[in-house]
Amino acid sequence: MKVYVIGIGLIGGSMALDIQALDKDAVIVGVDANEDHLEEAIELGIIHQKSELNEVIDADFVILAVPVDIALGLLPKVLDLVSDETLVFEVGSTKSPICEAVANHPKRRNFLATHPIAGTEFSGPKAAIRNLFVDKTNIICEVEKTTFKLQEKGLKLFKDLGMRIRYMEPKSHDKHIAYVSHLSHISSFMLGKTVIEKEKDEKDIFDMAGSGFESTVRLAKSSPAMWTPIFKQNKKQVVKSLEEYIANLSQFKELLESGNYEQIFNEMENTNRIKEILNGK
Repeated sequence: MKVYVIGIGLIGGSMALDIQALDKDAVIVGVDANEDHLEEAIELGIIHQKSELNEVIDADFVILAVPVDIALGLLPKVLDLVSDETLVFEVGSTKSPICEAVANHPKRRNFLATHPIAGTEFSGPKAAIRNLFVDKTNIICEVEKTTFKLQEKGLKLFKDLGMRIRYMEPKSHDKHIAYVSHLSHISSFMLGKTVIEKEKDEKDIFDMAGSGFESTVRLAKSSPAMWTPIFKQNKKQVVKSLEEYIANLSQFKELLESGNYEQIFNEMENTNRIKEILNGK
């Protein structure tokens, strides 16, 4: 099995590691605009060799794991080059724009639009970890537009990596992911910004910051180069989720100002059921 990974970061690198664990004979080839990333990935054993984009013709799989704005221009070029036996899948956090970009491509049948709901706040080859995808959900969009034999090929790989499969239309994906992922990152970034600005006046604020603060701002360590294009591509849904979030924050502020602590208690108690939702109940 020959796998080309375009973009050797957290997702692409972690997939490369797990594919090697599944198939000892698999050859993992890296393609990346950053030459240092390629050298680092070879040293870490994430890839076996580096190559250029025009070599993908002999690939069994091409994993496109680059920022979503770059993926829009790169995916058509990859499809131009691959053979009929190659499955190309892209793993970005927005799905409508990428599906629209190749809707009329002659080799649309070679493409599978996916979004593995897995990751950390880290980026680059060193961020790659084994077993990242075990028990994680992989959202697949427009599966019917991928030729059946390549669907089967991709689904087997995803299941071998330990992922659960969920099918969804691109617009639905982008709407839901705005709430459960994109809004979370904005919230984390802005909380971090608020504290950093306050820290200019009160130097000991970080000495008092506990694990709750650390876990809440964890996502603020994420790459702006990756997240700015995501917010741009999913602008409409992100703005809508922000409006609802800001309305809830404003309501909480009004309750606090008016001294309505009973309602504050009720708001928090009602929200406690998020534990059951996240536990799959």
